[in-house]
Amino acid sequence: MSQHKSLLIIGGGPAGYVAAIRARQLGFATQLVEREHLGGICLNWGCIPTKALLHAAETLAEIRSASELGIHVPEGVTVDLGRMVERSRSVVSRLTQGVRHLMKKNGVEVINGEARLTGPHSVEVSGKEKRTLSADFILIATGARPRPLDQISVDGEHIWNYRHALSPSVLPESLLVVGAGAIGMEFASFYAELGTNVTVLEAAERPLPAEDHEISTWVMEAFKKRGVRFQLGSTVQQAVVQGDAVAVRTKDSQGREQTQTFHRVLVCAGVIGNHENLGLETTRVEMKAGFISIDATGRTAEPSIYAAGDICGAPMLAHKASHEAMRCVEAMAGRDVSAHKAAIPSCIYSRPQVASVGITEREAEKRGLSVRIGRFPFQGNGKALATNQPEGFVKTIFDSSTGELLGAHMAGPNVTEINQTLVLAQNMEAVEEDLIAHMFAHPTLSEAIGESVLDAYGRAIHI
Repeated sequence: MSQHKSLLIIGGGPAGYVAAIRARQLGFATQLVEREHLGGICLNWGCIPTKALLHAAETLAEIRSASELGIHVPEGVTVDLGRMVERSRSVVSRLTQGVRHLMKKNGVEVINGEARLTGPHSVEVSGKEKRTLSADFILIATGARPRPLDQISVDGEHIWNYRHALSPSVLPESLLVVGAGAIGMEFASFYAELGTNVTVLEAAERPLPAEDHEISTWVMEAFKKRGVRFQLGSTVQQAVVQGDAVAVRTKDSQGREQTQTFHRVLVCAGVIGNHENLGLETTRVEMKAGFISIDATGRTAEPSIYAAGDICGAPMLAHKASHEAMRCVEAMAGRDVSAHKAAIPSCIYSRPQVASVGITEREAEKRGLSVRIGRFPFQGNGKALATNQPEGFVKTIFDSSTGELLGAHMAGPNVTEINQTLVLAQNMEAVEEDLIAHMFAHPTLSEAIGESVLDAYGRAIHI
């Protein structure tokens, strides 16, 4: 029997390793069990490698438009796909080494293996050798994995999930992306930039269905200008590998079927929580729709067991997982975590980028709220024009009676960065007067935020 610890963490992703560091800062004797790679899906097969590839694609787009800036690039710009992938993996390797260093620096014992609960305070770990661990508290941070579709069997060669799309051996001539959420749209953007004929299939009536309708509609049109095709209100009925291609039969919302052939198919149909073989049945932990149920502090129905991150359900975002994990640990330490309720930013790194916080216009309508809405196009922003990135806009939504910032939605250059202004504003419960009084530096893209707020109140200057 290993020495009893204060905290045992199952999973070393953005929730698990962050929780471990915060726990050590609070004086917890901490162990972390990870079955595969520290950093989790986000660092190894999600957020980080995709952004490395998307940056390469964005740089390619800038090179292609360099002549507009008076920079003439020799003919025959080529793409080295292997080098792109190699660099993305090297970034991952550097960051995983960094996480290992952080664990050592903070005195966190990392155990490689697969953990299974054997009770509210104990875990059995299967690895090179079987171990039994015990702790006052246990944090489950096992994350999620790609959701399988019965109609499509991922084989890693012709039919991919995101892992295969991150390390392709060849650039597909044509690609069907099944699912137009954040992951699907990012991959569609990447492969389209490299010259693949991309088709995006989505069961909803618009891509990015969780985003504001104006944003998703505008983004779809921007993708179409780049040659991306969309099949909306459609689902896959069957996918059959035929030689070095895949024949895909689809059905639209009217019941009409068609069969098309693609070089490769990428399944981006969401994710499901990793809860199997965790031994939850040995505890009072409750599940709902495949995810662990928690209270406002992250505690499960078993008082000694907490959970954080994707295993707890949507929205499945690394920054949300880390925030939840710190909240859990501080709650274990007896601290008041009521202030940890925070606005959750959404960021999509396609070209164009998409970012948001708060509710959409249609959600406000459903709640019966009276709103004031402001919009400002980047076409009217000096920095956007100067940097040759004038496409997109910022949309802000306010409660007309209180001035509360209900939501902000934007598409365009670097909006994943400037969105943080509005995230902070919402967290600080800023109202329209606070944002109108705020002085935005000139020339910056963030000025579009200020103009959008002014437009909501009939005071826009530059439109």
